[in-house]
Amino acid sequence: MVFVRYLRVYLLFLRLSLAAEMEYRLNFLLGLFSSALTLLGALFGLLLLYQGGYRPGGWAWEEALLVLAAFTLLQGLGSTLLAPNLNKIVEHVQQGTLDFVLLKPLDPQFWLSLRVFSPWGLGDFLLGFGLLLFGGSRLGLGLQDYFLFALYWFLGAVMLYSLWFLLATTSVWFVKIYNVTEVLRGLLEAGRFPASSYPALYRFFFTFVVPVAFLTTVPAEAALGRGAPWVALGIALGLFLLARGFFRLALRSYTSASS
Repeated sequence: MVFVRYLRVYLLFLRLSLAAEMEYRLNFLLGLFSSALTLLGALFGLLLLYQGGYRPGGWAWEEALLVLAAFTLLQGLGSTLLAPNLNKIVEHVQQGTLDFVLLKPLDPQFWLSLRVFSPWGLGDFLLGFGLLLFGGSRLGLGLQDYFLFALYWFLGAVMLYSLWFLLATTSVWFVKIYNVTEVLRGLLEAGRFPASSYPALYRFFFTFVVPVAFLTTVPAEAALGRGAPWVALGIALGLFLLARGFFRLALRSYTSASS
């Protein structure tokens, strides 16, 4: 029953967000155009990397497209849900409106994470999905391969959400942290390319410090049948529980605007 209740609340959030955003329908076309330009730039970078028959990390051109597809889909997630919601946590703390969130009969993390939906990031989803199908058709992927890609992409999405939420939560102590999430987004740019194409030190950093490899490379590897590291499930669950526990700890230190 609790799940059904929260599902109904989220559908209400979604309907209200779409009703508000549809007043500016041209934004969708502009967002799609911007996403297309970004994707073209990434594809051009891959083409330069593969000049002269070079195969970075042993990855073929079509295989690298799967990595770029995973990255583009995560870009869509960031544009539609993560940035519109989690970046506003800083504003809630600054303006004291976090008090109203905590007084609502809903889990505050649920409200802060899903209150707003921005359809202007759907262009990234469309382009990423198209890139996935194109690369998969060139590689002859089957339904099971796409399922493994989706499964590990979802785990990567949980990791990305958890890291973003962890950084946003620090605004309870350090109010002006707008640039922190931008640093995270900058690090995630490394996910455009297969992790094995980087030097050993960078591979270690992007695997065990900032798990970029689990966000984009691992879904592609799972689809290609190169092993399915179930440790990704443990990392995703661990990061989510850490983010939730850290948020609860931060709320104990939060001084409301009315106190």
